[in-house]
Amino acid sequence: MANNLDDIDSEGITDSPKKGPTLSTSTSSFEALDPHDPNLSRLATTMFNKTADYLYGELTSTLEDYKLLENMNKVTATKYSDMKQIANSVENSMVDLKEKYDMLQPFLEQIDQIEDSVTKLEQAAYKLDAYSKRLETKFKNLEKR
Repeated sequence: MANNLDDIDSEGITDSPKKGPTLSTSTSSFEALDPHDPNLSRLATTMFNKTADYLYGELTSTLEDYKLLENMNKVTATKYSDMKQIANSVENSMVDLKEKYDMLQPFLEQIDQIEDSVTKLEQAAYKLDAYSKRLETKFKNLEKR
């Protein structure tokens, strides 16, 4: 290991007074009072600004996604509320319709009974008509004799 350090010193790499041998003073850990490479500082600042912009964009995108989901949930809740009102209205209409049907039920039964009576009367009328035609035919036959 000592040979490696000697080789590094011989290649022109200087030692940091606080940290030992380094490749350059600009790559050593930042110490407030130590001089540092302004190019490296500018690049670091640029990197941090761009990273901050990227993270801000990511967080903004996520926030917008959550706002969209919130709006979608509100619209869906409104739709379900409307559908619930419609369903309640249909239910009330069905209850009213059933009550009206129940009130009309006796009259409907009377109509059915009247229809049965009319059907029986119609059959009796046809039988009477047929009988009267037979009698008429017999009467005409008797008159001819």
